[in-house]
Amino acid sequence: MMKGVEERICEEMRPKYYGLCAIGGMLSAGTTHLAMTPLDVLKVNMQVHPIKYNSIASCFTTLLREQGPSVLWRGWAGKFYGYAAQGGCRFGLYEYFKSLSSDILVDRNRSLVFFVSSASAEVFASLALCPFEAVKVRVQAQPPFAKGLADGFPKLYASEGILGFYRGLVPLLGRSLPFSMVMFSTFEHSVDFLYRNIVKRRKEDCSKAQQLGVTCLAGYAAGSVGSFISNPADIIVASLYNKKADSLMLAIRKIGFLNMFTRSLPIRMLLVGPAVALQWLFY
Repeated sequence: MMKGVEERICEEMRPKYYGLCAIGGMLSAGTTHLAMTPLDVLKVNMQVHPIKYNSIASCFTTLLREQGPSVLWRGWAGKFYGYAAQGGCRFGLYEYFKSLSSDILVDRNRSLVFFVSSASAEVFASLALCPFEAVKVRVQAQPPFAKGLADGFPKLYASEGILGFYRGLVPLLGRSLPFSMVMFSTFEHSVDFLYRNIVKRRKEDCSKAQQLGVTCLAGYAAGSVGSFISNPADIIVASLYNKKADSLMLAIRKIGFLNMFTRSLPIRMLLVGPAVALQWLFY
């Protein structure tokens, strides 16, 4: 038994294992975010133009009337490639840093292992996502800016240089770091809770369908909690990229403290909860 466990641990410590985790993260995050593009278009426009679009229904009908059905898929390339890059770093590096942290931190600090590992991975994941997010948000909220990534990247570089791609890096980290830390920690603890108190069996003793069911429930809980925690920073990112404010503090003052937590929150939870559940399922 011990030999089998040691062989499994050695297998998980190999670069091939982390590479497969990264590929799994790329495919799961890229495809799920691509599928959620219409909801993301509504969310971004409600964040950037809150007076014009004061509800999900009004945003949906107004966009369709003014720009046609194709508007719901604006920015799809930025969603797919950007979040694929983020997902590869987020999941692959999380597994890598978790193995390192587990060797350094004692067992009673499991939550600390999850927080440290996810935060470390998310720094690299946000750096990978930031340029794609800069173009995507403008394509979705400013139709005249560009049609997509192909013309959006060179246009943004020509007008603002390399710094234009990282204008929202600080609030993006403010959104992604707490989200990733809460998401991974909530997922890991939810899985433990479900197996111990609901299923009342070890994972190894459950069928594949039961394991996937636990994964989906834990993933949805993780996405919902994470979306609430990170909503303020998400709104600030959209505001900065669309030049509704020139600085972080000005954006906070213009948006308002309460609005940072409530604006577009229902649609974001509708967007993020299922997306994270599907990511864990595919992963």
